[in-house]
Amino acid sequence: MLYLQNKTALSKSFIQAKFPLLLLIIGQAFVGYQYFFNATIDSNATLQQLLLGISYTCIFALSLLIINSKKRIKYTIYTLVASGLFQAVYGSLMTLTGVEYLLLVEKDAYLGVATGTFVNRNHLAGYLVICLSAGLGLMIGTLKPGTTNIKEIFRRFLQAFLSSKIILRLSLVIMVAALVMTHSRMGNTAFFAGMGIVGTLAIILKGKSIGSTLFLLTSLLVIDIAVVGTFFGIENVIDRIEGTSQKRETRDEVNLYSLEIHKNNQLTGTGAGTYFTAFPQVREKDVGFMFYDHAHNDYLEFLTERGIIGIAPLVLFILMTFMIAFRGLQKRQNTLLRGCAFASLMSMVSMALHATVDFNLQIPANAATFMVILALGWIGRYHREKKRGRES
Repeated sequence: MLYLQNKTALSKSFIQAKFPLLLLIIGQAFVGYQYFFNATIDSNATLQQLLLGISYTCIFALSLLIINSKKRIKYTIYTLVASGLFQAVYGSLMTLTGVEYLLLVEKDAYLGVATGTFVNRNHLAGYLVICLSAGLGLMIGTLKPGTTNIKEIFRRFLQAFLSSKIILRLSLVIMVAALVMTHSRMGNTAFFAGMGIVGTLAIILKGKSIGSTLFLLTSLLVIDIAVVGTFFGIENVIDRIEGTSQKRETRDEVNLYSLEIHKNNQLTGTGAGTYFTAFPQVREKDVGFMFYDHAHNDYLEFLTERGIIGIAPLVLFILMTFMIAFRGLQKRQNTLLRGCAFASLMSMVSMALHATVDFNLQIPANAATFMVILALGWIGRYHREKKRGRES
């Protein structure tokens, strides 16, 4: 509305993201088709997903429009870190004190592990990974380029330790501690894998800051695993991973039945938000008597509900954003903007891994925050801020 009144201008990030925005709109238009033309087995659930999808699209668009300065980029990331820190502190205190509540509601599941204000520990883990990606991106954005001298690296580390950066670093440590306390197998695996993969990419693509980046990532691994893990139970996570077996897990069977749903509705799906209605029609007794309202696999859930036609624009949107963030990490000289690209890439890699065994993108808090992180990928690549006639 402000733009139509000539009271504001479109950011370059928003202009460059016209095609991915169009893909998101097409994705929501398809859900609208499912609802208005009765191409769904549960119209109320599909309407809810349509409203959520429109909201996520607007969050992505507004992020591109509003986060239009370096100051706002930093404020946005600090806000995400603060939100993750709140969840981490709240969830950890509930677990350590034994007074276990969600948000003003007493917990009746996942006792003894951190869940924050989430019902499911895996969804707290997913949210923390998104916020940790943002915080790590900001840390990368504050690194000074250009030295491999050990003494100089150590001097800069001490400077960072004694400066305001220590608040950010401690916030990341607390979030990692809470992530470990969730005992989420894939949540922890996805975080360290995402950090390792994208961290390696950052080092390869920008060799001139290899010393600082390598030191930061190594310190995270050493301090967070050795120190935080020792005190907050990383051995429990390892035990859960080692204890996983096909006999104890029913997700493989659920995935097979999900493919059966897809086979019967390949092109258009059963309707967005209808998995909990469709699954009982194909399930067998080998999955037990558990109630599955989600597929525990975001890929299969989107595929069964939206079909090939509905999922295609969303996949293209993610692939485009990944490539743009990759180019931002590769091409941008400004460390803050490279940090935005790093945050977006790490979050995408981590969420892609976690999505194979869980449904984080079905949780509004996680999905909405993820859209902001995706927008940071485009901002990291295309943001322009003029200073004395030059790009900064």
